[in-house]
Amino acid sequence: MFKFLSRASLALALSAVSGAALAQSGEVSAQDANRQYVIDLGVGAIAKPRYEAADSYLVYPFPIVSVGRFYLPGLGQVVDGRRKSGVFFYPSFNFIGERKASDSADLTGTRTVDWALELGLGGGFRTEHFRAFAELRQGINGHSGQVGQLGLDGIVYPAEKWEVSFGPRADFATDDYMDTYFGVSASEAANSGGRLTRYDPSGGFKSVGLAARASYDFNDDVRLHIQGGYDRLIGEAADSPIADAGSKDQFSIGLGVSYRFAFDVFK
Repeated sequence: MFKFLSRASLALALSAVSGAALAQSGEVSAQDANRQYVIDLGVGAIAKPRYEAADSYLVYPFPIVSVGRFYLPGLGQVVDGRRKSGVFFYPSFNFIGERKASDSADLTGTRTVDWALELGLGGGFRTEHFRAFAELRQGINGHSGQVGQLGLDGIVYPAEKWEVSFGPRADFATDDYMDTYFGVSASEAANSGGRLTRYDPSGGFKSVGLAARASYDFNDDVRLHIQGGYDRLIGEAADSPIADAGSKDQFSIGLGVSYRFAFDVFK
């Protein structure tokens, strides 16, 4: 399974190599319908917790990646955004910054966790007013676990050039991820001065929440994106001493702009 994911991610990474906050399939206009590759690339800024379970916030840059059409020799168009309904696939990325004990008094005594890059694949089914999807990513460097998300969106078009989607989310992670970000070793507990107790969490669902996004088309190539979300830590993530010291409620809000590139590679 993970061998397949790594190959698929490598192929899709030819179109964009970045951490993702907005990475998904995208619709294609009539003028780009015959191109082999239609890819929206952009950048934005998002305010989110300093680290998972933190009660303080920072503003981070985030990339925007939307794949409208993607061609693989021998397979043809593996992504085709001309259809407003059907199965879709897209690259899924995430970047987690380094976490240090100096980031917060709540982390006193904990070890430094290096930055982590997560690479994977997402896919689902959509109609004009509905989208269901799942994502799975492999951690690199800071953690070596697997993480994923399940989501369900309603999609509405309140005015010309506007698209708004919103719906529930559920995030899950394996033991390695949970231990890295929510676990507390015996030495960390001893060095925390009584702030933290030893804790060894297992994998499973770690949060549930809601997400919303609004996109506005300035023209055929330039698009504005506004996104926001709320997540509540659950299960063994919520029971972590790190979550008890920080916050189980996690909010985010971001703004970005993307530009569409349409081109052919293979004749």
